[in-house]
Amino acid sequence: MSIYREFERLINFGLKNELFEKEDKIFMRNSLIDLFKLDEYIVEEVEDENLENVTPIMENLLNYAYEMGILESNSPVYRDLLDSKIMGILMPRPSQVINNFNMLYAINKKSATDYLYKLGKDSDYIRTSRIAQNMTWKTSTKYGDMDITINLSKPEKDPKAIAAARNVSSSSYPKCLLCKENVGYAGRLNHPARQNLRIIPFKLQGDEWNLQYSPYSYYNEHCIVFSSEHEPMKISKTTLDRNLEFVERFPHYFIGSNADLPIVGGSILIHDHYQGGRYEFAMAKAKDVYNIEIDGYEDIKISIIKWPLSVVRLNGKNRERISELGNKILNHWRNYSDEKVNILYHSEDIPHNTITPIARKREENFELDLVLRNNRCSEKHPDGIFHPHKELHHIKKENIGLIEVLGLAVLPARLKEELSHIKECLLDENRYYEIIQNETLKPHLSWFNEIKDKYNDINKNNIDKIIEDEVGFVFEKVLEDCGVFKWDKEGKEAMNRYINDLKISIEKVKEYEM
Repeated sequence: MSIYREFERLINFGLKNELFEKEDKIFMRNSLIDLFKLDEYIVEEVEDENLENVTPIMENLLNYAYEMGILESNSPVYRDLLDSKIMGILMPRPSQVINNFNMLYAINKKSATDYLYKLGKDSDYIRTSRIAQNMTWKTSTKYGDMDITINLSKPEKDPKAIAAARNVSSSSYPKCLLCKENVGYAGRLNHPARQNLRIIPFKLQGDEWNLQYSPYSYYNEHCIVFSSEHEPMKISKTTLDRNLEFVERFPHYFIGSNADLPIVGGSILIHDHYQGGRYEFAMAKAKDVYNIEIDGYEDIKISIIKWPLSVVRLNGKNRERISELGNKILNHWRNYSDEKVNILYHSEDIPHNTITPIARKREENFELDLVLRNNRCSEKHPDGIFHPHKELHHIKKENIGLIEVLGLAVLPARLKEELSHIKECLLDENRYYEIIQNETLKPHLSWFNEIKDKYNDINKNNIDKIIEDEVGFVFEKVLEDCGVFKWDKEGKEAMNRYINDLKISIEKVKEYEM
């Protein structure tokens, strides 16, 4: 392999995808030989290529770097650090990206996000080749078609890198993975490189926020909207205002926030941020079950939707009015208890009630979903009463954040191998004992028996569909566990008590305001 040929392939890829201009070629060549510790550049002729992504070229460059001792280790952590540095050379400066985005936005909002999303993919910031490794499918449930993903895109931790990271001096820069200071950051063994990251600053409710894309997208145009200030997550009226303002700015995107309490709040609570994108989840398609009429808010359609989690949906033309009502629902929920169904708003000054808000545009109307969340734990359910219960942990035990709330299961990589083994045991009755003897598979035993008893005929032609469906049905149960009001008789009665109390509370507040 000629390293110079790979350099030329990379430069041609960058030119074709408009990462830089032809006048930049010599600069790019010199930057690459400097990075690879070479003294000269030999221009080699290469054929024209139509590559979907830069991965084939990058693999060759990284292999060469390891062979030449430029890479200390051939592990994913070290390779990613150099990968980002290489692509950082080809990237336009942040100011140029921002200018391009804003010019396009002035013409067409969608073309601006199209540009930024393509840039993220072409620069290998969005790891498209790894995302393609994920196992994905849909399962039809009584709540609609749920999206299921077994997450194989994030590389496993490398033992050598983990050991080396212990010797890396701790740093508070950047303060976290969502801080704007990550733009152009070279990274370290315990912090990913971000030379190929570009963000778009803009105002939300007068404050500086930023738009970027997720490097490991779980759905189409999976974006992250984050504050320029490193401050913790907090659900408030301002959250609702910002979400609604965002979908006014980007009507082709939805946006939502994780809740702001442990257990129900997703993974990163230390930096205020939202997630959005260009995708319609099952939850967005959920139908109204109850309509609620509240005096003073006749201009807003208020409903409870058919979804495993309990959701109040607001729909109307005036986003300020929707935010105002949404805030009253939030404040009411924060102080609402119903011991008959294990809902207590606090215990010993520890708050339990909060919401997961999601906003979208419906033609000329704004739509705001308020998902009622509670993070109480009990002796029976130490991980959370409204959390995936223990019997479901063999498939999903992690927190249920925004993405799962919307109807997309993000499941652990271990399931790829475990489900493959379960399929083999279902197809061969003589291998049943393996489920019992294998410590990794044993947690699946009850589920395995249920599947075996449920289907009269399990064969090579239907086994994949059976397992996919049954995993999806477990996820359906996971979401039902997280719903504060169930769809059984007791839950519906509790829902009616809540609705009546909500109406009385808001109408009283309205009366007081007048």
